[in-house]
Amino acid sequence: MAKDINQEKFPEETMLKLEIFAECFREWLPVFIHNQYIKGALIFDFFAGSGKDIEGNMGSPLILLNEARGKNCEAVKKNKKLILFTFNEKNENKYNELKKNVESYISQCATQNKCGKECVYRLSYNQEDFKDFLLNEKLITYLSDNNYAKFVLLDQYGFKQVDEDVFLKFVNFPKTDFIFFISSSFIQRFKEVPATKLYIDTSKIQFNENRPEDCHRLIAKYYRDLIPAGKEYYTHHFTIKKGANYWGLIFGTNHSLGMEKFLKVCWTQDPISGESSFNIDNDFTEESLFFDKESTAKKQYVSNIVKQKILSREITSNAVGLKFALENGCMPKLFTDVVKELEKEGKIKRTGSTSYSSSNIHKVETYDIVLMEKL
Repeated sequence: MAKDINQEKFPEETMLKLEIFAECFREWLPVFIHNQYIKGALIFDFFAGSGKDIEGNMGSPLILLNEARGKNCEAVKKNKKLILFTFNEKNENKYNELKKNVESYISQCATQNKCGKECVYRLSYNQEDFKDFLLNEKLITYLSDNNYAKFVLLDQYGFKQVDEDVFLKFVNFPKTDFIFFISSSFIQRFKEVPATKLYIDTSKIQFNENRPEDCHRLIAKYYRDLIPAGKEYYTHHFTIKKGANYWGLIFGTNHSLGMEKFLKVCWTQDPISGESSFNIDNDFTEESLFFDKESTAKKQYVSNIVKQKILSREITSNAVGLKFALENGCMPKLFTDVVKELEKEGKIKRTGSTSYSSSNIHKVETYDIVLMEKL
């Protein structure tokens, strides 16, 4: 039986994971409350737990509700959106605690904010095995509905629940952003065990025993490589270290704005590499003489590739370059900074838009990049 972390105080690493969940949802929800082209948003927490730890710290269900309150409530009323939270917890004891904790939170929120008789949000509870729940026709209909945005948390224990089939299902659901947790060190440690290979094809992952800190990066690549060729889809990852072990989060979205939002959260948490709770690339630290947050190993590596691709004519426009930065785990501004540098050196010229905008990249005006010797 999996350890019930809700019966103890959440460790620091779990608190960080929950903080990332909160920041992601904080970025995500207002976008769709104000989106005139959709009817609403569906939020799924498939491994919800009991909602609190032993000291009353909020777990993911209460964190999601806490981020939704306040000005978002008024916007939901004004825009007449349906926002549905679905909390699933298989364990009966945790399920009962979950309902009690959520209903208590809603009641306290209503009293504090004088909300009236009914919350603007709709709630649904389920006590299902996750894999069985995914076979539910009603759930599939919800997840497949293009009229609603979906935010999905898959905070599994271990790694068995999000296998190749489950991952690809969520990749293919429309307007769906999802985050899942995975025990990366365990997969590396037991990569040859048949029980592990049943869920993860470890033969496709080239683990480096000398760099165990890279295990989550490599597992994230394994999932990224499952995405069908030609499909525009974005993934990113965040490694969390606990002692000698490495956990991780993997995020997926079919829209560049979703990727921008997640990367913003990651780079706020980790200004050096945007992907870990520790110094994964052994960069100079902030206390050292040679520290430069604008020239970290990750940023330099991706910047050099961008330069090479511009000068070799593989990237010929900002439409391509901004997405390339995102796909490589960097904020789009990195591409714009490279363009400015090459312009200053007289190596390129832009034709078309004069804007250097590098946010909301699905809306930016495009320009082409021309090598100066080609003029």
